[in-house]
Amino acid sequence: MERESMEFDVVIVGAGPAGLSAACRLMQAAKEQAQEITVCVVEKGSEVGAHILSGAVFEPKALDELFPDWQELGAPLHTKVTGDDIYMLGNENNGTKIPNMLVPKTMHNDGNYIISLGNLCRWLAEQAEQLGVEIFPGFAAAESLYHDDGSVKGILIGDMGISESGEQKDSYMPGMELHAKYTVFAEGCRGHLGKELQQRFNLNEGRSPQHYGIGIKELWTIPEEQHQQGKVVHTGGWPLVDGATGGGFLYHIEDNQVVCGLIVDLNYSNPYLSPFDEFQRYKHHPEISKYLEGGTRVSYGARAIAKGGLNSLSKMTFPGGVLVGCNAGTLNFAKIKGSHTAMKSGMLAADAIVAELVKGDNASTELTGFAEQFKQSWLYEELYCSRNFGPAMHKFGTTLGGAFNVIDQNLFGGKLPVNLKDNALDHAQLELASEANKIEYPKPDGKLSFDKLSSVFLSNTYHEEDQRCHLTLSDQSIPLTVNMEKWAEPAQRYCPAGVYEVVEENGEQRFQINGQNCVHCKTCDIKDPSQNITWVTPEGGGGPNYPNM
Repeated sequence: MERESMEFDVVIVGAGPAGLSAACRLMQAAKEQAQEITVCVVEKGSEVGAHILSGAVFEPKALDELFPDWQELGAPLHTKVTGDDIYMLGNENNGTKIPNMLVPKTMHNDGNYIISLGNLCRWLAEQAEQLGVEIFPGFAAAESLYHDDGSVKGILIGDMGISESGEQKDSYMPGMELHAKYTVFAEGCRGHLGKELQQRFNLNEGRSPQHYGIGIKELWTIPEEQHQQGKVVHTGGWPLVDGATGGGFLYHIEDNQVVCGLIVDLNYSNPYLSPFDEFQRYKHHPEISKYLEGGTRVSYGARAIAKGGLNSLSKMTFPGGVLVGCNAGTLNFAKIKGSHTAMKSGMLAADAIVAELVKGDNASTELTGFAEQFKQSWLYEELYCSRNFGPAMHKFGTTLGGAFNVIDQNLFGGKLPVNLKDNALDHAQLELASEANKIEYPKPDGKLSFDKLSSVFLSNTYHEEDQRCHLTLSDQSIPLTVNMEKWAEPAQRYCPAGVYEVVEENGEQRFQINGQNCVHCKTCDIKDPSQNITWVTPEGGGGPNYPNM
C-alpha cells in the first residue's frame, strides 16, 4: 500500500516522562546550537497522561536540570514528603516498623514529592508544545520502519477502522508513515517496538535478562481525620509469602486522597497466585486499612515495571534510533523510582541527537557519543550503585536480601565489591500446578476489596469492540493443551483485568480473550510460561484513561 508520510528530524514514540523530557531537551539544545529542528511525539493514549501509571514518589533531580524554574512554571509538584514509615508485615494481623538506621538509604525520601505522574506528563507536554514540539495523542506506533541498509527510518501509525475479521469498516483510515533522522523509543516497560528492536539489533547480548514486577494501584479519597498529607508508607512481607516477593505502598497526597498499591515481582513460582487478589487482601491489613476505612475508591490501574537495573539494561543505541526510560530498563529499583531516571535518559539522548544533527551530512546514523555521555552521568552512577539490590532480594529473600542491601547501601554506598546477578527468566519460574499449593482468596467485601470487573470500570478503559484483538497467540492450542495441563492456565490469575478466561461450553473448555478489558499492563507478554502471548498496539486512543494517576 502506498501510504502518506511526514518527515521530521526526530520522532518520539511515547509521551511519558522519558519521551517528553527528550522532546523538551531537544528543542532547548537545538536553540543553544542555533539549529532549527522538527520534533514529533506520538502517544497511543487518548490524551497525554491517559496511560501513565506510577506510585509516585518523585525525585526532582532531572526536572531541576530540565526546567530549573519549574516552580515558577507551575509544575504539579504540590506535596513534599514529610515522613517515611517502613513496615515488615509478618501476617495479616501484625507488622513491625523498621528503624530508620536499618532501612537502605536509597529508600529515604527527603526532598522528594508525592505526585500524579500523569499530571506531570500533561505539564511536560505543555512545555514541549511551547518549545515547538508537535504532539499527536490517540495515534499508536504499530511498526518500526527501516531503510535498505537496516537502519531505523521511522514508524508506521496503525490503521484505524479495521474489523475483528480484518475487513475495512466505514471508519477506516490508513496509517501514516512518520520518517525521521532519529527515532526515540520511549514506550515504557515492555514496549512492543522496543522488544522487537532488542531482538533485531541484539541489544541484550551479554546482559542479564530483564526482571519485572506488576504494580497495581488505587486512588482513594479518605476521611480528613485519617489523612496525613506528605506521609509515605512502604511495606514488605505479607501478603507475599512462600517465595513471592515485592512490597506495598500508601502515599498521602493532597485533597484528602491517598494512593495505595502493591508491587508483585513476576518471578513468583506458584501458578495459583493472583497479584490482583493479593492486593485486595493487602488492603485489609490493620496498618493499611486504618487509613482506607470509610473512604471511597476513585480510580484503579496496573502496569508492569522493569526492575532488572544496570545488569539488565539494554544497549540503548542502534542505527537510526535509541531506547530510553523503562523501554530500556532505567528504573532504579533500590529507590523504587523510575521517573527521574527515565527523564535523564531522554535528556541524554536528546543531547546526543543534537550533537549529530549539527554535523549535517557528516552525522552518524548511530548516536556514537551517547554511551560515553551515559557513562559519565549521575544516571549511570545511580544504576551502578543499585545493581545488587534486586538480585539480592531474589537470591536471598526479603529478610536476608534486605540485610545485604542495608550493608551495601548504608555502609558501602552501593559499591560493595561484588556484582550479584540473577540470570533466571521470570516466566520460567512457575512450578507445576500439581505440585503447588492452591490459594483460596477471600471474597471481596465491596468496602476495602473489590472484584476485577468493577476495578477495570474505574480505570475508564475503552476499546472499540469490533477491532482486531491486540493480544495475539502464536499457537491457539497452547492455553488449553499446555498451560492448562501444566499450570492450570495462570493467565486467568496473573492478568489484573479479567482479560483471560477458561470457560465451559457444552462440557468442553474454551480459552477466551476479553481484549476490551485490557489496561495495557503487559503482564501477559511477560509472565506467560509458554511465551505464547504477544501484546501489540490496539487502535490509537484505546485502553485506560487514568485521571490523576
